[in-house]
Amino acid sequence: MPVHPICHRTLHATFTNHELGRMAGNGEALAGRAELAPFLRWIADKPPDFHAPTRRRK
Repeated sequence: MPVHPICHRTLHATFTNHELGRMAGNGEALAGRAELAPFLRWIADKPPDFHAPTRRRK
């Protein structure tokens, strides 16, 4: 499933590859994660061609 570049970068900045592998193909599982809630609220009203810097994992 194609993922917008800013969303893709955010997923990899938030979760390890192992975590993403366990949730593969399950957008509902990802959307339900508390770690993504602030990002999903922020990105919800942005246009499809929106781009912004992504914070790196700490």
